[in-house]
Amino acid sequence: MLEEWEQRGTEAGGWQMSTGARANATVLARWFAWAVICAGPILGLLAWLSAAAAVDAVPPPRPRAQHAEADGAGPSGFAELYVSAFVAAGEGDQDQLAPYYPSAGQLQLDGKSGRQTATQTTAVRVRQTASGAWSVTVAARLGPKGGEKEDGAKSGALRYFQVPVLASAGGDGSGAEDYVAATLPAEVAAPGGQPRQPQLGYGPERAAVPGDTRAETARDFLDAYLTGSGELDRYLAPGLHMEPVRPAPYREVEVEYLAVAGEESAGPATGVPANGTRQRLLVQIRATGDDRVPVPLSYALTLTARAGRWEIAALDATPATADRTPPTAPTGPAT
Repeated sequence: MLEEWEQRGTEAGGWQMSTGARANATVLARWFAWAVICAGPILGLLAWLSAAAAVDAVPPPRPRAQHAEADGAGPSGFAELYVSAFVAAGEGDQDQLAPYYPSAGQLQLDGKSGRQTATQTTAVRVRQTASGAWSVTVAARLGPKGGEKEDGAKSGALRYFQVPVLASAGGDGSGAEDYVAATLPAEVAAPGGQPRQPQLGYGPERAAVPGDTRAETARDFLDAYLTGSGELDRYLAPGLHMEPVRPAPYREVEVEYLAVAGEESAGPATGVPANGTRQRLLVQIRATGDDRVPVPLSYALTLTARAGRWEIAALDATPATADRTPPTAPTGPAT
């Protein structure tokens, strides 16, 4: 390429250049060529830096704040504390309520401070009524201070209070959300009224009798599960693994009653059906610990038949109910 430029430098417009001019043109052509060659990497680096700067100039998306109150935990805890302070408030306790209800200073509070206390509080219903607003129903078990009946207070009474909770900007300037009660609590009836006894999807309850194969399997399994006596795996269907309760809370287990899903007969089952037969049982037991006091417990079990005996296929999380479709393949608890 240099030779071509030299040739062009010697012939321009059909006339011949002098020897000195020709030499100068050759030197200039060589310097120009080297400048182009050396500038290539530098220009490429500058282009890359320019592109990187353009990318950095694009602001990253701002992360969205995740608030704990999305699941009601924050408003619930606030309402529980508020109700505890409210039921214990008496004459001169306005300042005890002010952190929850700013208008508490204008209240007239009567009675002795702490004449009753909330021994237990828990939120039983949380409804978000608007953005930053919740209605929280708190169950409070009330009792007189020190457990003594005073001023007509009933020890152990369970009452319900509905609290309107609002979110507000925190006063510390951090931008974090705080909570405040819009009004005083309102005492209300128990949510949902009196609970109804659910209709379970089992047949008639029957007493466990000797020779009932299903009752015996349930007893042996629960004895190993709750007392630690015997090997638990021997009572489980293949593929199911469970760990016994540790430390063992009981010394003895006795099956009192059982009911079988889809079976209206009240007679005991003395045999074992064909392999693969599955049955769901609700078993009521009495488990006795070191204090020799029997404790009634209920277990929902799924049994499967194999090789002429019953095996435990699952310790069901919930019993079968008449108005709900039972799971097709119940499984035992994860271990």
